[in-house]
Amino acid sequence: MNQTIKEKLAILPAQPGCYLMKDKHGTIIYVGKSKMLRNRVRSYFTGAHDLKTQRLVAEIVDFEYMVTSSEIEALILEMNLIKKYDPKYNVMLKDDKSYPYLKITAERHPRLMITRKLKKDKAKYFGPYPNVIAARETKKLLDRLYPLRKCNNPPGRPCLYYHMHQCMACSEVPPSKAEYQKIVHEISSFLNGGYKEIKETLKRKMYEASESLNFERAMELRDQIQHIEVVMEQQKMTLNDQVNRDVFGYSYDKGWMCIQVFFIRQGKLIERDVSVFPFFDSPDDTFISFVGRFYLHKQHIKPKQILVPIGTDTDLLQELLETDVHTPFRGRKKELVELARKNAKIALSEKFSLIERNEERTILAVEKLGEVLNIEIPHRIEAFDNSNIQGTNPVSAMVVFIDGKPSKKDYRKYKIRDVEGPDDYETMREVVRRRYSRVLKEGLPLPELIIIDGGKGQMSAALDVLENELGLDIPLCGLVKDDKHRTSELLYGDPPQVVQLSRKSQEFYLVQRIQDEVHRFAITFHRQLRGKSLFQSELDKIPGVGEKRRKLLLTHFKSVEEIKTAEIKEFTKLGIPSNIASDILEHLNREQED
Repeated sequence: MNQTIKEKLAILPAQPGCYLMKDKHGTIIYVGKSKMLRNRVRSYFTGAHDLKTQRLVAEIVDFEYMVTSSEIEALILEMNLIKKYDPKYNVMLKDDKSYPYLKITAERHPRLMITRKLKKDKAKYFGPYPNVIAARETKKLLDRLYPLRKCNNPPGRPCLYYHMHQCMACSEVPPSKAEYQKIVHEISSFLNGGYKEIKETLKRKMYEASESLNFERAMELRDQIQHIEVVMEQQKMTLNDQVNRDVFGYSYDKGWMCIQVFFIRQGKLIERDVSVFPFFDSPDDTFISFVGRFYLHKQHIKPKQILVPIGTDTDLLQELLETDVHTPFRGRKKELVELARKNAKIALSEKFSLIERNEERTILAVEKLGEVLNIEIPHRIEAFDNSNIQGTNPVSAMVVFIDGKPSKKDYRKYKIRDVEGPDDYETMREVVRRRYSRVLKEGLPLPELIIIDGGKGQMSAALDVLENELGLDIPLCGLVKDDKHRTSELLYGDPPQVVQLSRKSQEFYLVQRIQDEVHRFAITFHRQLRGKSLFQSELDKIPGVGEKRRKLLLTHFKSVEEIKTAEIKEFTKLGIPSNIASDILEHLNREQED
């Protein structure tokens, strides 16, 4: 613990508020809240912690705090700060899934849509549907049953769906507002659980069609009934009062939490959501924060009632969400909360082995690699590779791994500008210079380790730029492949020496994954550029022949050889002027003579 932290811990107030933990770069890595800042923040730096919390504390070099007037203000502030700073130790706790909803628009000719955004646009929203397939199947079913708008054609210009009796907005006499209101009411009733009546209506129509010997129509209605049964009647667990509820249950162990949400609509359990993540605060506070973000930041539709486990601060949640939050102590509702908790416990148990394996392959491998190289834990690793064929289309690529996982939004591609011919060392100089000049200029995060796909020569070129031109002191490794193009040796130091890594260790597998990924990214970029250059035609060299005419000629004649033997009138039929046609023939045949 450094002196700055010791001094701040001594003067922490015994009041509610939020705290922001920072690393050596001043980056906010964790945001938390507490009703007693003094006790909560001090707890991080005293006593024993699990490995996950130890990692967090090891990175903290400073912290800030903000005092609030109440616990609910602290909770709201925490959610806003997490959304603003996106701290890496909060990222798995953040519910970043966006579930689809079914939406009936409030237009003159309403449409039924699938959307992931809730807007205040007077439309009707139904959901959420954690099962995306269920949402799509439900929409397909309703499209068959109800002829809402599915096109933008004006009245009197029928679309394909009109002929399928699924879109009446483009008929010569579109439905009136009253007819639309009736359809919207029926769809709303269907999605709120009143589909049994519709199913009975369809059955009656099916029998009538069968008795009229209209077997094709009867089969169509039978299929629609089967779709209703598959899509809407999979879940038989019900409550008799037909109230829309969300039921929460959670379980935690070894610093990890699983929260299950049951979505009950019209008394029937239709879907559930499962979230598993590490946590660093008390279980009760973590659960309340999750529920708050679940509705306020991810904009899930708040039901009439939310059921939560015993011990939850329902008054705090009720004030935050402005809806009924209830803890049941007996009866069917208590059984549902307990069922959600049991499911959370089972899911957490099942995923522990996967979580532990993932940690072993990622963050633990990163920590071990740092130990082997005798450097700080390289949370951010940037790797470079060059690609060219005999100097043509030379490119380079950079990939980024954060805590052992690829961060694809940070990948970068480079076209080589200043190097002529296949000079791998100068290519590496140019790319490293461009990358870290920009990092310094824009204040972007620096890596704790740089990996170069190459040997001592490439390492020397990159180090020269980093140290002598840019004044950076960043650990740098080189990777050497064997004759089968597989990761063979890791080089490090000055002069570079082979680092002994066990071929069966997770740190070796991590280095191998990084090398494979940067090579894949570089070669893919190189192939894209080669493909574009090979696509260029002799036609592009002819004045008056642009992209449209080139495509027109190649589509009609199939090849440049056919164009050479064509007559002028064949060009004019395509709308190409005779003087341009003459230039084309003259140029292509002159090229052949040359």
